[in-house]
Amino acid sequence: MTDLLGIEHPIVMGGLTFYGRAGLAAAASNAGALGMLTALTQPSPEALAAEIRRCREMTDRPFGVNLTILPTIDPVPYDDYRRAIIEGGVRVVETAGRNPGPHVEDFRAHGVKVIHKCASVRHAMAAERMGVDVISIDGFECAGHPGEEDIGGLVLIPAAADRVRIPMIASGGFADGRGLAAALALGAEGINMGTRFCATAEAPAHPAIKDFLVANDERATNLIFRSLRNTARVARNAVSDEAAARLSAPGAGFEAVADLVSGKRGREALVSGDVDGGIIWAGQAQGLIHDVPTCAELVSRIVAEAEEIIDGRFGRMRA
Repeated sequence: MTDLLGIEHPIVMGGLTFYGRAGLAAAASNAGALGMLTALTQPSPEALAAEIRRCREMTDRPFGVNLTILPTIDPVPYDDYRRAIIEGGVRVVETAGRNPGPHVEDFRAHGVKVIHKCASVRHAMAAERMGVDVISIDGFECAGHPGEEDIGGLVLIPAAADRVRIPMIASGGFADGRGLAAALALGAEGINMGTRFCATAEAPAHPAIKDFLVANDERATNLIFRSLRNTARVARNAVSDEAAARLSAPGAGFEAVADLVSGKRGREALVSGDVDGGIIWAGQAQGLIHDVPTCAELVSRIVAEAEEIIDGRFGRMRA
């Protein structure tokens, strides 16, 4: 995976709404991981093009762009965002959400490597047939959308490794070197981390949000939108508790929680530091986050921990 993507360490930053901007992406790339801009964090394709240029000014190492294809209230000009990515000279794209088929051929025709995030083995196999270069297999522990099948990484990762022939990244619940060593042992080529990168010095959220993630444990998430077949894992706070309660009512639809879960409200919470101000996306990996390091400190620590486990603990098994 490192050879394919041109990176030093087998660690990929997740495509993080709000967080996926040049400052954090460049810091992750400069640390030897693959930093990731998030296309739809930018209000227009033109703004994304400018953010790509800004990121390139901050790092001379590879970085990617996440393009998540999901149902939205207002139409999204996905084709124009794709064009901004290609014309910006980005060499790696992470697609997620709905079928990326309409975009994969164009990306690959322009030499862009495509990582596609999947939450099931069958979807991973379909993406491989579609021609993507790398699968990111997303266990139930993850923040964001874990799918509807509720399979944790300990089973999902090796199950996918048994069936998928292209390189695969493990996603969901990864935050330290133990996770990297485990992912490699389970058949992945590396890891994708989202929540862990949200609690770094370079992450653009208010310090109170980072302290919130550090203080939380692995139980501090809610699953919302389950009844709508669009399950999302978010941090537990007053807003997500209320959203879960409203959606538990018989027949409740999205309109019952629209005022709670708006992206604008969530962004305001992340900027102001109001931990109960809106939806805050976070996964069960919160239970493994105990500090707010720089990206350089985090990546080097993870790699050192994984090497110690592989050379030390695993090595002793051969003695």
